Amino acid sequence: MYTSFIKPSIVFIACVLALWRPAAAQEGNRQLDDYISFAFAQNQGLKQQQFDLEKAMFALKEAKAMYMPTVSMLGSYTKADGGRTIDVPVGDLVNPVYAALNELTASNKYPQLPNQSFLLNPDNFYDVKLRTSLSLINAEIRYNKEIKQQLISSQQAAVNVYKRTLVKDIKTAYYHYYQALQGVEAYQSALLLIAENIRVNTSLLKNGVRNGTALLRAQTEQQKTNAALINAQRNVGNAKAYFNFLLNRPLKDSINTIAMATVIAEPDTLTGISGREELKQLQALKAANTLDYKLQRSNIIPKLSTFLDLGSQGTDFKINDKTRYYLWGVNLQWDIFTGGKNKFRAAQAQSGLKVTQARLDETEQSLRLQLLQTYNNYNSAKAACNSAIAGLTLATKYYKDQLKAYHAGQLLYLELIDAQDQLTNARLRMAETQADLQITLAQLERDQASYPIHNPH
Repeated sequence: MYTSFIKPSIVFIACVLALWRPAAAQEGNRQLDDYISFAFAQNQGLKQQQFDLEKAMFALKEAKAMYMPTVSMLGSYTKADGGRTIDVPVGDLVNPVYAALNELTASNKYPQLPNQSFLLNPDNFYDVKLRTSLSLINAEIRYNKEIKQQLISSQQAAVNVYKRTLVKDIKTAYYHYYQALQGVEAYQSALLLIAENIRVNTSLLKNGVRNGTALLRAQTEQQKTNAALINAQRNVGNAKAYFNFLLNRPLKDSINTIAMATVIAEPDTLTGISGREELKQLQALKAANTLDYKLQRSNIIPKLSTFLDLGSQGTDFKINDKTRYYLWGVNLQWDIFTGGKNKFRAAQAQSGLKVTQARLDETEQSLRLQLLQTYNNYNSAKAACNSAIAGLTLATKYYKDQLKAYHAGQLLYLELIDAQDQLTNARLRMAETQADLQITLAQLERDQASYPIHNPH
């Protein structure tokens, strides 16, 4: 008769052992990789990081465009009246000559002219031109472009930092969901055993072999386990919602958890933190600060630019050979004295460089510590998982022996309940240690930046 009681336990252990198979591990990895790829395309937080990267790339294109000539159309029109004038005594200079000529020729061919007064402000005057300007020597443009390139590297590293954190969060959520499912299965298996015990005790009570105490206790255990099952089902719902949130899917979408592996690989040696994007991000910021320092000291290099104007200017909007013109020139700017402004800016940039270097050193040491702690946690989780497997085997055998003794009338029902609780707790502990082991593996993968990330840029 006890075979019907033990069958769920045997099936459970068989499923656990099946999880150790390499083929199952590969299938589970593929499933998780598919979820991670989906999250890379859909996660809202990652999209924000990629928008920042896109912004940095456009900033670099803007910096490169500073090397190109600028063509602008400029135009102006002025209407003036009053104000300062220039007086030209045309009549005083010419009229005596004209009078003498009229007298000599006995005619009035040469009229008398009035003195003239001209406004200084141009009246009814237009000036339209195309100006092409080009920077020939400008250190600021070069350093600005190089700084933007370093900021792109920093932002790309920031995107990868977010991706790796997202990978870890997805795997953690996935394993928590799996653990919650295993908890539900453990309580459901316990309910099957309790239901069978209730059936047997009910039959024994009807036949007068046992009193009703064992039946009442079995019913009490059933209610307690039902309450635990409801709590476990709630945990499943919450874990599913959070996992789908990370993937930006409807919160109640189903999750495929078939063939989840207990151990994917055993990292006997640590690969180190050289691949961590946090370090690459700070190294790019350090390079940008170094360039900024050079930029602030570049005032000793003169700036040279050239320009060419092609236009037309005149009155009454006339355009002809007299109004068209061109103007070409070269501009030179060399800041000889700025009151120490550039010197103090360079000092600020140098201080920022020192701060970045200190952050880089601190981060590197912190990441080494984190990796060591995670590796120790992995070893502890692996030992706990091995212990849980052995504990489940022993708990199953112990329950089998206690069940035989109970059916033979050699055991109190309270002792059978204790064996049953031990079996349920062993199943729960097995699920918990499985999840913990996988989570520590995910954290170890995160700390070594070993998950393959493919960037489109």
